[in-house]
Amino acid sequence: MAGSKTRLVSPEAALPGRSTPIPTSERHAVLGTALKAPLSTSQQEALFGCGCFWGAEKGFWRLPGVITTAVGYAGGFTPNPTYDEVCSGATGHTEVVRVVWDVNAVDFSDLLKLFWECHDPTQGMAQGNDTGTQYRSAIYVPEPALLAQAEASRDRYQALLTAAGRGAITTELASGMPFFFAEAYHQQYLAKPGSRPYCSARPSGVLLDAFPGSAYQLPASVWSHYDWSIEHCVLRGENSPIQP
Repeated sequence: MAGSKTRLVSPEAALPGRSTPIPTSERHAVLGTALKAPLSTSQQEALFGCGCFWGAEKGFWRLPGVITTAVGYAGGFTPNPTYDEVCSGATGHTEVVRVVWDVNAVDFSDLLKLFWECHDPTQGMAQGNDTGTQYRSAIYVPEPALLAQAEASRDRYQALLTAAGRGAITTELASGMPFFFAEAYHQQYLAKPGSRPYCSARPSGVLLDAFPGSAYQLPASVWSHYDWSIEHCVLRGENSPIQP
């Protein structure tokens, strides 16, 4: 397969993919919710790329107000890619977590706070020990209002990183990116018996505070379950959702 581990493939050179989706799970292994149910009027969704999607998904499914999560691929050109194809660098996708949440219980800004804090968004085509285009940082949303909020959070987090002597954010922000579900064995991987306790995320330790448009709903007691001073801290937490 053609492709580069650290340089995005062009649309013309990307693998052709397939017209049928890759088979995956139907229900969330921890929350018990449907992975593909249509959104209700009180629900929203977004895609977050934070390096290897195993640990990232666990971080999000534990948040109060999250209805369901699923891992998959987005930001590339190949329809319905397989994991091996994405890892080849020949599809243009990055590993992402699809998060569906109840807008009455948790705000998008809460999810953005988790996103920025749970990994290092300055690493380009890598995260921790993982190198390749499929590990790049990204936020993909379905509508302009969410994109504007994500951009505001990025600008504030960049200011905080700069003050802490850190580098420039490389996170991709875009709207309207299609999502392709990953294979069943990747879904909620860290909650399954025999799973390898792996997470490549390297949090900076910098915490996101208020930014224009933020409306945090989760209390400090929830965030106490995430200790970003410890690398791969999601591996040390329980699989069950945090009780607010």
